[in-house]
Amino acid sequence: MLSKPTKRKKTHWTKNDTELTIMALPTTIWYILFCFLPMFGLIIAFKNYKVIGGKSFIYNLIHSEWAGVKNFMFLIKSNDLFVILRNTILYNLVFIVLGMVVSVGLAIMISLMRNKRASKVYQTMMFFPYFMSWVVASYFLDAFLNQNNGLINNMLRNSGQQPIQWYMTAGAWPAILTFMYLWKSTGYNMVIYLSSISGIDTTLYEAAVMDGANKRQQVFHITLPCLKNVIIMMFILNVGKIFYSDFGLFYQLSQGASGSIFKTTATIDTYIYNALRSSTIGMTSAAAFFQSVACCITIILANAIVKKFDEDSAII
Repeated sequence: MLSKPTKRKKTHWTKNDTELTIMALPTTIWYILFCFLPMFGLIIAFKNYKVIGGKSFIYNLIHSEWAGVKNFMFLIKSNDLFVILRNTILYNLVFIVLGMVVSVGLAIMISLMRNKRASKVYQTMMFFPYFMSWVVASYFLDAFLNQNNGLINNMLRNSGQQPIQWYMTAGAWPAILTFMYLWKSTGYNMVIYLSSISGIDTTLYEAAVMDGANKRQQVFHITLPCLKNVIIMMFILNVGKIFYSDFGLFYQLSQGASGSIFKTTATIDTYIYNALRSSTIGMTSAAAFFQSVACCITIILANAIVKKFDEDSAII
């Protein structure tokens, strides 16, 4: 005889569901207010936005004329498009690779230190620059690079050499910006990798020592393989921001990202900011919309490539 099909029990709202919903409610409201509702402003990229006195933002937005894709022509037809795209992408690629190598290397070295008090001191010293704003960092940098009384130029004068006009020397800025980025961000990334290293099962190292493995072999055969998922996750997230640049890094440190150092310091973000003086808000919104779409595509592609080779390391 055929057995009767079992009826699925209807799911009911439970007390646990209520508690979890209440816990998630503040975060949900925050995302709705600050992440989803502002997306309505994307319409500005496709409109010739004009301010009408005495009217609200919504009224002005709705009654402004449609511009289609004309606002996007501001960026596409720009003579500097190649320069700002090249700088934005290449700088980010350098930051991703060097940032990952330096952060992982320092995290491993600190984790191998026997003096735990000294390791805490080093962590604090390297993490401290992360809390410093780029405005403050720009004053510190100016104290070294200032043409008149900067430390480096004073040392050059004392040695009988001519001072260097750093803020007009384009070739020096790729190295300066890369160094300053690593100086400020390495400590934060290092802490992430250190927390992952602390979660590795210590019995793996004990077994390796019993087999005669030295520190270098333990790092390459235990630490790095255990860090693989975290490294790939950080890589995918950073690739998702490859069309964005740290505005403070490029604008504040270079004192405007313009003039003779424009070709080595200007990025999409600094270009949009400088263009605000002579262009409409619709044009700048279109450029920001282009950045968001491009970054969304790159993070999906990066995740798809990682998923093809190692599905467990993908984040989506």
